[in-house]
Amino acid sequence: MSILKKFKLNLVVFATILLWFKTYLVYKINFSINTENIMQEVILFLNPLSFIMLVLGIGIFLKGKKRNIYILVSSFLISFVLYANAVYYREFNDFITIPLLMQTNNLGDLGNSIIALVSWFDFFYFIDLGLILLMIKKQAFLSNKLFSKIEKKAFYFITLGLMFLNIGLAETQRPELLTRTFDREILVKNIGTYHFHIYDAVLHTKTKAQRAMADGNELVDIENFTNAHFKEPNGELFGIAKGKNIILISLESLQNFVIGETVNGEEITPFLNQFIKESFYFDHFYHQTGQGKTSDSEFLLDNSLYPLGRGAVFFTHGSNEYDTLTKKLKENGYFTSVLHANNKSFWNRDVVYQSFGYDRFYSLTDFEVSPEISVNWGMKDIQFFEQSIHHLKEMPKPLYAKFITLTNHFPFTLDEEDRYIDEYDSQSGTLNRYFPTVRYMDEAVKLFIEDLKNEGLYEESIIVMYGDHYGISENHNKAMGQFLNKEITPFDTVQLQRVPLIIHIPGQEGRTISSISGQIDLKPTILHLMGINTKGDIQFGTDLFANDRDNLVILRDGSFITNDFVFTKETCYDKLTGEVISPSSCEPYTQQVKQELEYSDKVIYGDLLRFFDKTQSQS
Repeated sequence: MSILKKFKLNLVVFATILLWFKTYLVYKINFSINTENIMQEVILFLNPLSFIMLVLGIGIFLKGKKRNIYILVSSFLISFVLYANAVYYREFNDFITIPLLMQTNNLGDLGNSIIALVSWFDFFYFIDLGLILLMIKKQAFLSNKLFSKIEKKAFYFITLGLMFLNIGLAETQRPELLTRTFDREILVKNIGTYHFHIYDAVLHTKTKAQRAMADGNELVDIENFTNAHFKEPNGELFGIAKGKNIILISLESLQNFVIGETVNGEEITPFLNQFIKESFYFDHFYHQTGQGKTSDSEFLLDNSLYPLGRGAVFFTHGSNEYDTLTKKLKENGYFTSVLHANNKSFWNRDVVYQSFGYDRFYSLTDFEVSPEISVNWGMKDIQFFEQSIHHLKEMPKPLYAKFITLTNHFPFTLDEEDRYIDEYDSQSGTLNRYFPTVRYMDEAVKLFIEDLKNEGLYEESIIVMYGDHYGISENHNKAMGQFLNKEITPFDTVQLQRVPLIIHIPGQEGRTISSISGQIDLKPTILHLMGINTKGDIQFGTDLFANDRDNLVILRDGSFITNDFVFTKETCYDKLTGEVISPSSCEPYTQQVKQELEYSDKVIYGDLLRFFDKTQSQS
């Protein structure tokens, strides 16, 4: 006992060590960050330390009660940032950014999702605070010796030294880390969660300044790039749906792996399986969304621009000037609308839809909603479609109506009476619940199509259905491997980003098209079917029916897919076999990928389309 009493710990050092080791454990356990060599492991271990020392080190200039309170409050705030990222990562396999935090309007609607992600063992994230309190209470183990001037200087020299050492080592593993990296996990792996948020704040400040500094000259190179990549529409299909209504259905969280599959001996999507046979079905169509999820898919559809790598465009740049699909359809006599039984302010839609040029947004107040016909995020899809038919009948014709479904949304809860199939049996409750909600959505779409036929709208409309984003994240790879009967590799993860795209055109025979495509291609495809040429537009997608497509799909994190290769997480794969191959095979595409993402970001950050004169561009 006498030995323990002689053993004194400095509170700043004690709190720093606790927070440092806790962060590293979260990296390994919660974020599942993998390292490829010993140097990467050293970087991962070291990267939280300099930030923690920088913040908690202020405590060496304080003493007594002030020091204790400062250490407790600082440790709590840093721990809370770590915990918030861990909760977000559980579902989205991503890290929080400042633009994401600004989406406060969404928080009220996220209640069920957040609750589903919180676990009883989350007290671990704050266990060090209890130990610090115990340390303060047991003064026998607490050293109150103040740091000397030399020791204070040495403390901060060591802190800065560790920071520069971290950056230097990271650069050896990933050159140009802070200028060329789109993947947040690579940033966190190398500079740490806390430094990542500082870096994110710097980027946020920089992007805010970009609009003020932008001018129309920046559009010249972008116009040249998009014009050079424009593909002439298919002569047989151009204008084939001219004058027809356009009914578009955004299928919430629907991934392609469920199409044609069964669970417990039952078809997961029996209606879609049949509908595909009489429609154009694109089975290598990828979602390209980022942190904005459904709103990003809407942005891609309307603009043929990439969403941002941080946050949601709907929030950060929702009031920009855009040259949208919606505006072009309005110019050609269409009544344009969105139907979505959710709060109109969710994802800032009430502002964005005006900016995009929609005539009418049928939101929550336009539907009769009760607890009996609501589940999870709101109104059930079957009742949503039933009530929407009334709105469709009243709209001026021709019409463009976009429907956004809700029921197949994380955490994928469903009332017992709405289950058409049983849950799957795996260690992932999320994946288990996913199949019944997908089956329910399939039934809802079936009944809606029947209603369209009964009301005489079916033969007068082209119907476009697509999955908006993934439903099952990488965090459920083990359960996905059980369902698919294979180990899920990064290559497979990219393939799981495929979502269904179904285009039904009256009088056209159905067929499957396996060319590589993505959501960015929807705008030119739909407009060309309506006989509206998009030549001269600033857009990064190409007509899905064009004969000489590039067959390159770029994902928001910088991954890309071609007919022959898949590139993700700094690795090149053979698309046919899934085997790792030489990086040189993917290198011919990397410059275009980087350029497209940068050009699209420039358009958004600088609000460059306010300078765009299409008539001058075409002359």
